[in-house]
Amino acid sequence: MICAKHDRLWAARPGGARAVFSWMDLTGLDFHGRNLCDADFTGAIVATCNFAGTRLDHAVFFGADMQDINLYEASMRRTDLRGACLRGADLTGADLFEADLREGSIAAADRNKGLRMIEHTPRASDAQGATLVGANLERSKMSGVMAIRADFTDAVLKDAKLVRANLRQCTMTGANLAGADLSGADLRGADLRDTVLVGTTIYACNTQDARMDGALTDKFPDDDAVMLPYGDMLKAHALWCETGGTSGAPSVFDNADLRGLKSIRAYNLTALSAKGAVFYGLDMEGVHLQGAHLEGADLRACNLRRADLRGARLKGAKLSGADLRDAQLGPLLIGADRMLPCDMTKVVAKATDFSDADLRHAVMTLADVSRSNFTGAFMRQADLTGAQRRGARGLDAPPPRDG
Repeated sequence: MICAKHDRLWAARPGGARAVFSWMDLTGLDFHGRNLCDADFTGAIVATCNFAGTRLDHAVFFGADMQDINLYEASMRRTDLRGACLRGADLTGADLFEADLREGSIAAADRNKGLRMIEHTPRASDAQGATLVGANLERSKMSGVMAIRADFTDAVLKDAKLVRANLRQCTMTGANLAGADLSGADLRGADLRDTVLVGTTIYACNTQDARMDGALTDKFPDDDAVMLPYGDMLKAHALWCETGGTSGAPSVFDNADLRGLKSIRAYNLTALSAKGAVFYGLDMEGVHLQGAHLEGADLRACNLRRADLRGARLKGAKLSGADLRDAQLGPLLIGADRMLPCDMTKVVAKATDFSDADLRHAVMTLADVSRSNFTGAFMRQADLTGAQRRGARGLDAPPPRDG
């Protein structure tokens, strides 16, 4: 009845009222797929509830008991989670943009003590951390949060506030922490492999025994010739492509860090060799990379919309979070009866946008395309043998008709 009245309120129909569940025991109830934006769950017990796919934007869970709750792909933008207990919660793929997860406590009046702090009741799953795999925590407030052994794999934590956060033994593999504030955070024993730490504040951060292999930081590799004029070299390569080799000169950018270029929008870089190069965050919209060698390249968070990557070799490349809408990733015709397919074997493309892209004949064996968007993509004869596709959209729908 409370949910029905909330729906009437949102539909601007008579008899509507905001959903207020404060201090209620809702253990185990199913709220799957409902619209509960702005609902009030202050101090409520919602342990083991099912909120998968539920809209909870601006909802209040201050001091709520949310142990073992299912919030898979729930929308929780700007939700108030201060002081909430999320032990064992599943927030895989949840959108927590600007959510508030700071410290908070609920106090009750006490005749003898004046105020008495109310603590959450410990449960069997108390030792297990929350699961936030692929969750969007951009600009969230998590200062002082207790998240021991939580799983932040591939989570987006850009510009998040994690001051003095307890993140001991957390799994943050592939997480994006660009611009985040980790001042005074405890990351002892944490797994930070392949994380993005560009512009991250790590003052007084304890990273003892933390694994940081492959982490992308502001520091350029010592053996990388930073002073090389990469911009001029790319322009020369583009001129060489456009003039058929009469002007300019081809260049090799293997293992180069090209982040300083900011943009190579619409460049003609056909047959470019940039194995293991770092392109992270670059604006590459409309770039021509037909037949390019991009094995092991870092293309995370790049704007590759409408890029031409026909026949490109992207084996083992990192494409997570990239924008590949309307991109051409089909075969490159190199003869009357011969074509070179785009090789995306073992590519890591989590939460990547492939909508309306051309992926015909693409080789994506053993690739990880979890939570990626393939809506409207041309997938005829694409090879996804052994690919991880959990949460991917558009792969099971009938392929659109060519032309």
